[in-house]
Amino acid sequence: MEDLTQAQSRPNVVVLFPDQLRAQSLPLYSQKYGAQQISTPNIDRLASQGATLDNAISNCPVCTPARAMLVTGRYPQTTGHLINTTRTRHSEISIADAFANAGYKTAWIGKWHLHTGLWPALDRMPQHPDWVPEGRDRLGFEYWRAYNQHMVYFNGFVHKDDWNYERWEGYETDGLFSYAQEFMDNSGDDPFLMFLSPHQPHYTPFEFAPQKFYDALPKNLVLPSNVPAEQTDNALEMMRHYLAMILAIDEMLGNLLDDLERRGLADNTIVVLASDHGTQGGSQGVNPWSKKNPYDASIHVPGIIRFPGKIPPGSRIDTVTSMVDWFPSICGLAGVSVPRSIEGQDLSAHWRGDASKIAAQTEPESAFIMNFSKYFDWFKNGAEWRGVRTKTHTYALWLDGREELYDLQADPLQMNNLSADASSQELLGQMRTQLVNHQHRRQDQLQPCEEAKSWLDDQRRVVKNAFGELSHPESVPDWSLLNG
Repeated sequence: MEDLTQAQSRPNVVVLFPDQLRAQSLPLYSQKYGAQQISTPNIDRLASQGATLDNAISNCPVCTPARAMLVTGRYPQTTGHLINTTRTRHSEISIADAFANAGYKTAWIGKWHLHTGLWPALDRMPQHPDWVPEGRDRLGFEYWRAYNQHMVYFNGFVHKDDWNYERWEGYETDGLFSYAQEFMDNSGDDPFLMFLSPHQPHYTPFEFAPQKFYDALPKNLVLPSNVPAEQTDNALEMMRHYLAMILAIDEMLGNLLDDLERRGLADNTIVVLASDHGTQGGSQGVNPWSKKNPYDASIHVPGIIRFPGKIPPGSRIDTVTSMVDWFPSICGLAGVSVPRSIEGQDLSAHWRGDASKIAAQTEPESAFIMNFSKYFDWFKNGAEWRGVRTKTHTYALWLDGREELYDLQADPLQMNNLSADASSQELLGQMRTQLVNHQHRRQDQLQPCEEAKSWLDDQRRVVKNAFGELSHPESVPDWSLLNG
C-alpha cells in the first residue's frame, strides 16, 4: 500500500481550460497588445503568484484538434484530429492515463469535444445533452461531469457515470465549479488531476452571460486598429458578449483559488490557466467569432502556471510553447513519468527557472501552426495553410501560394505583411526552411482538405493518419508506453 506521506507530498494539478480565450483581450498581455477595457483581478493574481507564458501557441486553432493536442501531447497529423467532432482513437494515451498510472485520481469537468457526441445535430446549434460513452472514449478520466459539445450556458447538461444526464444550476462557470468542489470533497488523501473546461467565452446562439458581467463593462468599447470598418458593428456586438464571459471566467478562477486556500491545498497544488485557441474579434477583416487563422488573435493563448515554492512568482517566460508541450511539461513539474507516445517537449525547467536544465535542453525555435478545413465540422477545401510562429515573427503559407510574414515586435496586430519586402527575403527564406522541417517531422502535406476524408470511417473514427493506415480505432493502448 502506498505510504500516506508520499501520496500527500505529490502535488495536485488543476487546469482551468476555458474555450476560445485569446491573450490579446487580457490586461496581462497589455504590454504587447495595448491597454484593455476590462479588469481581471484573479487572472492577474494567479500570474503574480506564478509564471506567465508570453508565447503559448495554439498550433491548430480549432477546438477538437487543439484539445486533442492538450490531452494526448501529439499533433493532428498523428491523432487524426483535423476537424471538430472527431472520435478519438481508444489507443491514444492521455494525460489522465499518465497521472492515474502514478496513483492520481482524475477528473474532467465541462466541455470535452473529443468525440462525435450527437453530431450531426439537426439544427447545427447544439442544445441537447451530448453524451460521451464510458470507457476509452473518455480517455482514462475517472470522475466525469462533462459534455462533448453543446451551447446551453444556463442550466446546461453534463453526463456522469452513464448515459443519463443532469443539469447544473445557474450559469456554467458556477455549475462546473460546484462539480469541482464535489470531486475534491471525495478525493480523500489521494493526489488529483482535475481539468475544468467551461465553454466560455465561446459563441452561443442562446444567452451568453449573467447581467452583472455586462454591467461591469465600459459603456463604449474600443476596437483595435486591425479591425476594418466593415467589421466594426459585428465586432462591437461580439466583443461585449466576449468580454462579459471573460469576466465570468475570472470570477470562476477566483472562486477556485479561494477554495484551494480554504482546503489547505494551495501550497501543494499546481494551477494552470490555458485555452484551446483565441478568436479573431473582427481583426484582419475575419468574422469576429472565427478562429482557424494564422494571426495572434487566433493562435496566441494565455498561459499561467502557479506552483508555490517551485515556480518564481511574477516571472515571465518567453519560451515558445506549443499545445503538445502542456502534457509533458505538467508531468515534468509534478514528477510524473512522461509517456513515450508524446511528441511535445517537457518545458517545466523553463517554468521553474532551472538554469542548468534549460542549458542542457534544445529550446523550441518555433511552433508549427496549421489549419486544414474551411468548415469546422466537415472536410471542405478553401482554408488550408501551414506556418511557423517564433518569438518574434509569424510566417504562413496558404495552399493557393499566398505568403504572409509579420514582425510581431514592430507590428503585434499584424497589419503589415512583409513577405514581398526586399529587406525581409533572408528572413522569409529562414521561415520557409523551418516550416519544411516541421512538415517533414510530422509527414505533413499542404494539400486540399478533402483529400484527408479517408482518415475517418463512417462513424468519424480515426483509421488513418499522415503516416498511413492504422489499427482498429477501438484498439487498446500499448500501456508499456506509459513508462517513459
